[in-house]
Amino acid sequence: MPKYIIEREIPDAGSLTAQDLQGISQKSCSILKNMGPQIQWVESYVTQDKVYCTYIAPNEEEIRKHASEGGFPANSIAEIKSIIDPTTSE
Repeated sequence: MPKYIIEREIPDAGSLTAQDLQGISQKSCSILKNMGPQIQWVESYVTQDKVYCTYIAPNEEEIRKHASEGGFPANSIAEIKSIIDPTTSE
C-alpha cells in the first residue's frame, strides 16, 4: 500500500494547545474509522505554520476525501517512494 506525506498550511499551528491537537486528532480518527481500514494515519509533525502528516492509503483521492470531510487543508500530497535514515549509509 502506498505511503504519502501531506503538507497542511495552518497558520499558527505551533501555537495549538494540547487540547486543540487532541480535538483535531479525534475528528481525524473518527473520519478515518468511517472510511474503513484502507486509509491509515501514521503520524504528524507540527511546525509553526504547517503540519506534515504521513498516511498509508490506496491513492491520493482517499487522502483528499479525508481532508475534505474533516475540513483539513491538504496543500500538497506526495507519494513517498523511499525512506532513508543514517543506517542507509552503512
